[in-house]
Amino acid sequence: MNANALSTNKLIAISDLIRLPKQQGTLLVLWPTLWSLFIASDGVPQLKHLIIFILGTFLMRSAGCAVNDIADRNFDPHVERTKTRPLANGRLNVGEALFIFVSLLALAFVLVLFLNTFTIMLSLVGVLLASVYPFVKRYSHFPQVVLGMAFGWGAVMAWATVKGSLDIIPILIFLANIFWSTAYDTIYALMDIDDDIKIGVKSTAIFFGNKVYLALTLLYISVTILLGVAGVLSGLGFIYISGIALSLIMFLLIVAALKKSPTREMAFKGFIANAILGGFILIAVIADMKF
Repeated sequence: MNANALSTNKLIAISDLIRLPKQQGTLLVLWPTLWSLFIASDGVPQLKHLIIFILGTFLMRSAGCAVNDIADRNFDPHVERTKTRPLANGRLNVGEALFIFVSLLALAFVLVLFLNTFTIMLSLVGVLLASVYPFVKRYSHFPQVVLGMAFGWGAVMAWATVKGSLDIIPILIFLANIFWSTAYDTIYALMDIDDDIKIGVKSTAIFFGNKVYLALTLLYISVTILLGVAGVLSGLGFIYISGIALSLIMFLLIVAALKKSPTREMAFKGFIANAILGGFILIAVIADMKF
């Protein structure tokens, strides 16, 4: 193999490592961050803040994918969905993946340095959460909860960036994201449940068992209540509350569709729908503030 072909193959492997063609995960991190940023900024965030948090979200999610694959390199070859990942099939080695992980963290930290000191301190917690998450599934059935904490931390940082402090509103958004992430990642985990049971990986999908659809329903209701309270305390009104209520209906329709057709394909569609609905909630926030 010539040098050009080798370089191309490495670039493709790196792209696969950070899920470059699959940005649904980035959106799921971005939406709660932007909910918080827009509410804290009264609907008009600074362009600098928008750029930093959008780029930072991409970098941190990419870093999270890299560390996840490092942690799961011995599991992934035994799971149908993940057996072609670059560490699982040898296209990258651990040293290369670690270099990419550290490089992405460094770039994200450079962005954070343009924000206030309080936000910089909070970013260290975000790094810890992102790094710990992949290992939780070995010891607990609730890695999805830790994922929700990692994915929702951007909402806390965004609020701190604008306000210089925290109050109940970003905490409510953060908690809502924990419930939301637990719901959509439980749906995602349903795709791997048979393989996970065989290799001893834990998840909420396994923990909930035949009560999984009831659990998803309660999780989505909790998301709606927490976001509704956060919105009311923020002074948001009818448009936002209507958007949240409509989102709940859509969430419950996802659960109903999955219950009717509990296939891997339907689980993936349900996961993707969550990434879309997060954007719909942001539209409701902006529309309420504008009108």
